[in-house]
Amino acid sequence: MPELMNAQVVIIGAGAAGMMCALEAARRGRSVLVIDHAKAAGEKIRISGGGRCNFTNLDIQPERFLSQNPRFALSALKRFTQWDFIAMVDAAGIPWHEKTLGQLFCDRSAKDIIAMLLDHMETAGAKLMLGTTVTDVAKTDGGFSLNTSVGPVKCESLVIASGGKSIPKMGATGWGYQLGEQFGLPVVPTRPALVPLTFANQDLIKTQGLAGASVQANVSCNSASFSEGLLFTHRGLSGPSILQVSSYWSEGDTLTVDLAAASNVGEALKTIRSQTGRISIKNALARVIPEKIAAMIVAQTGHSGNVADQNNASLDALANQVHAWRVKPVGSEGYRTAEVTLGGVSTEALNSKTMEAKNVQGLYFIGEVVDVTGWLGGYNFQWAWSSGWAAGQVA
Repeated sequence: MPELMNAQVVIIGAGAAGMMCALEAARRGRSVLVIDHAKAAGEKIRISGGGRCNFTNLDIQPERFLSQNPRFALSALKRFTQWDFIAMVDAAGIPWHEKTLGQLFCDRSAKDIIAMLLDHMETAGAKLMLGTTVTDVAKTDGGFSLNTSVGPVKCESLVIASGGKSIPKMGATGWGYQLGEQFGLPVVPTRPALVPLTFANQDLIKTQGLAGASVQANVSCNSASFSEGLLFTHRGLSGPSILQVSSYWSEGDTLTVDLAAASNVGEALKTIRSQTGRISIKNALARVIPEKIAAMIVAQTGHSGNVADQNNASLDALANQVHAWRVKPVGSEGYRTAEVTLGGVSTEALNSKTMEAKNVQGLYFIGEVVDVTGWLGGYNFQWAWSSGWAAGQVA
């Protein structure tokens, strides 16, 4: 058997978490082999952030990660922080910039991050085997035995960094969850997260013609509230505020949307009434919010006539519909467009310091395959770096 086919550490998945784990384990002197069925490493890194890779966030906080055990992520996030990854990026000479809400992006290309990780892996001696499928895995006395599309592989430590189900066109599958279940680890039910939400036909009729319209909005659902951009689509709603709240939304839940979060619509309409009372109520509202959205709101409330015809109570009722527009999505666009997968291998089955399975010595789960899902804005990449780093110290 070729030397390449045996390693002390085998990592399945050449994404953000897998590559970080590989370079850290290899730096400890471990022989490391990374296996991925894709033709190139870091494909989700490459397409992220519009090709610029939102690689972390300045304001990483544990409460911005969803999990059945929200404190699980704390250990890894504290031991390898956003500042540690920024230091890596700076040392590699990669220029970056901060956008809104602490989000950090590459100035040039996400490919800079991939190149940095691959360079560190090569320098440390980690091997990469792409275009290779793992068909089955078995526990042995000395570790693990894998059958792959290019032959058998043996290792002492096995790290699962296979990601979730999001963006299947890039090869995403539920393989990592199936492997967890094979070894007796519970898996929290999965669903798409950071994903656009869709409407039923009766609601799409009301928003017909609004596709492409956008506002700064405050969107609330259950315990969560986000003030960011909202975009009307042909199927429902998207934009950062919707992607964020989608992680907290479940079928049957209603969204409460403030379509003019930065304005006091009631006061604005009363001012317009005192200055230009003869314009239509629709045109008056269109001075405060986009015209198409104003038309939808007026149609839903049944207001008619000029703004001068409206008393304070009427204007307040119209304003309330703008500030607390309620809509019940029927679903999401699914894994096809979801940025991440909510749920995964249960944190109750893993050691939070090492990411090792409690009941299977030498088996580790890192990154998106674990039941840890961050907010939009670099949080999921930081979880990948931190969890990969943690496993890389011990695998």
